[in-house]
Amino acid sequence: MNAYLPLLQAYPFERLRRLFADAAPNPAYSPISLGIGEPRHATPALIKDAYCQAIHGSGLSAYPASAGDPALRSAVGHWLRRRYRLEVNPAAQILPINGSREALFAFAQTVLSPQADGAKPLVVCPNPFYQIYEGAALLAGAEPYFVASDPQRNFAQDWASVPEAVWQRTQLLFVCSPGNPAGAVMPLSEWRMLFDLSDRFGFVIASDECYSEIYFRDEPPLGGLEAATQLGRSDFKNLVSFSSLSKRSNVPGMRSGFCAGDATLIQQFLLYRTYHGSAMSPVVQSASIAAWNDEAHVVENRALYREKFAQITPLLATVLDVALPDAGFYLWAAVQGSDENFSRDLYAAYNVTVLPGSYLARESRGHNPGAGRIRMALVAQTDECLEAAQRIVAFVQTRNQTS
Repeated sequence: MNAYLPLLQAYPFERLRRLFADAAPNPAYSPISLGIGEPRHATPALIKDAYCQAIHGSGLSAYPASAGDPALRSAVGHWLRRRYRLEVNPAAQILPINGSREALFAFAQTVLSPQADGAKPLVVCPNPFYQIYEGAALLAGAEPYFVASDPQRNFAQDWASVPEAVWQRTQLLFVCSPGNPAGAVMPLSEWRMLFDLSDRFGFVIASDECYSEIYFRDEPPLGGLEAATQLGRSDFKNLVSFSSLSKRSNVPGMRSGFCAGDATLIQQFLLYRTYHGSAMSPVVQSASIAAWNDEAHVVENRALYREKFAQITPLLATVLDVALPDAGFYLWAAVQGSDENFSRDLYAAYNVTVLPGSYLARESRGHNPGAGRIRMALVAQTDECLEAAQRIVAFVQTRNQTS
């Protein structure tokens, strides 16, 4: 067996299952889950129609190419031009992927290699973070380094706190903007800092941007390729961005996205994927083309989230330390006492599932930045999320009265 497998920690939802093992939910309440970030808005008809047409056509009669259909890469290129005002070469700088999760993991295996002195390379990660970053680093024989986050700035990463000795050993940096779980968006000044560090130390930046189309401000979130272009880095040196249709278009079951950026890195990633066997189904490609070519359903989806968050955030703010994020579909709330106890007791009393914040972070320099926090995924319809919020309010009020 791979000697690195024992280094992997239990995934957050497995830990949650164990936490709830001896907590029978109150049968007076129907179950409501705010635990997993799985979009549950309706899939647009135009995507389902394209999918069905491809099945009934020739979509299953041939092996797909790892590089994807030129029509799909072209559709992604047009979307990048509309969304970010970018000029990207679809043939050399765009690659279809089977959702951002598998690609973020595989990209680490492509980029990381043993250091000349035999020491493990470092992978710098945000903290809290998406667990795939850590797993990808460990199984590639690297060591994750978790960057301190600032609760006063919506858990933005304190890049300046990273010692130079760490950057010297870093081969890969994962960034997530908008962030999971707190929803912070990186400004241009942070991108400038990271690009300067990448130029100085030679590491690659993998930018996870799967929440980019769900936002609450007037200005859409700044993307990594967009930041690079604004800073005169149109070759996207050492930068690859990852995007997905799962959240944007409510198709998590399709497993479809793309990565784009540095042509040299894309070429090497394509080589890896050719051997890995990660080609996207032609049926999924056809549906993906329809999704990337349409923006109306994305605007409607974003409006649903804005309406939902506008109702639920103020309600929860009456009993929890919580505020509207910059983007994404999570609320990241501070609670009194243990986040595990809060989550377990809420489940037992009101049959509402939330995720303990400590499960999404690692103890680093004596502190777990997720401790005392919970993540709530407002992915269900508004009525269901509102019912969950009302139960949480009742739970906290009762808890405060008895404490």
